[in-house]
Amino acid sequence: MPIAFWCVLLAGILPVVTVGVAKASGRAFDNHDPRGWLEKQAGRARRADMAHRNHFEAFPFFAAAVLCATHLQAPAARIDELALVFLAARILYTVCYLADRATLRTLCWTVGFLSVIGIFLLPVFVH
Repeated sequence: MPIAFWCVLLAGILPVVTVGVAKASGRAFDNHDPRGWLEKQAGRARRADMAHRNHFEAFPFFAAAVLCATHLQAPAARIDELALVFLAARILYTVCYLADRATLRTLCWTVGFLSVIGIFLLPVFVH
């Protein structure tokens, strides 16, 4: 299986990891109303929840890019490289979010977003 597909799998797991951090960082978790409970959190727990939500927002665009570029037979090595950049940027994004480093977090988000654009454009510019 290509490295990029493994990156899609790991990107799909990131929201689960970050919501786990949110649940472990806040007050006693309420499994009867998990979303309501998350809305009431502050500090690190709140930031972890926000990272969790953003991972869900970023995932479809990334997965679609990998699938499209693969289907259009862009060079697998280039797809893999950009997918690894995306995954690394998203992991660093999470670290920055948890550490409350907003400017650096935005930079990581931008790198991840641009890597997805790059994956989508690979079939156009590289053959």
